[in-house]
Amino acid sequence: MVSAATKKLEELFDVLWIDHRNDHNTRDTPRRVAKMLVEETLRGRYDAPPPITEFENVQGFDQLIVTGPIELRSTCAHHMMPIYGQAYVGILPSASGKIIGLSKYDRIVDHFASRLQMQEELVNQIGRYIVEATAPRGLAVRVSAVHMCKTHRGVRASHRSRMVNSFYHGELASDHGLRGQFQQECIALERSPAG
Repeated sequence: MVSAATKKLEELFDVLWIDHRNDHNTRDTPRRVAKMLVEETLRGRYDAPPPITEFENVQGFDQLIVTGPIELRSTCAHHMMPIYGQAYVGILPSASGKIIGLSKYDRIVDHFASRLQMQEELVNQIGRYIVEATAPRGLAVRVSAVHMCKTHRGVRASHRSRMVNSFYHGELASDHGLRGQFQQECIALERSPAG
């Protein structure tokens, strides 16, 4: 795949009059870009989702857990420009169910972000995967991100311009108090100083 993509990128460079044969800065760029796309930027299309490490909920904990900010890096499906920001996940575990390892939420976000994306679809993919894997009483996913297709082209908006959207499931979808608690925890985590 990397080899075939390299050849196509070389053709694109030729169309754009970018010298990838003689210019020392761009001589190996088609191969580097092809490798980056396959092995890093779009790897979520080709790799399986991360395995879930489950733990027994021995104490029957059934209160809201919120984790974040989870660093998010993705690529816009419309213009292939970077998207970057933070994700937050809220879990309302079942007292008789399982709890997954905290770092798995970061890995799940990274997996679904590592492909061409629409932010509206990204929160749904993350949320549905966690629901299917863990069957919690409730789940919430919030993504707040900057889209470089908006800041570096077209309107050239400020990097302070972000898109925020959420996915809600179960009791976090139906209980407005729990939803408000999740949103307040996201705000608190967003404002907390970096450690």
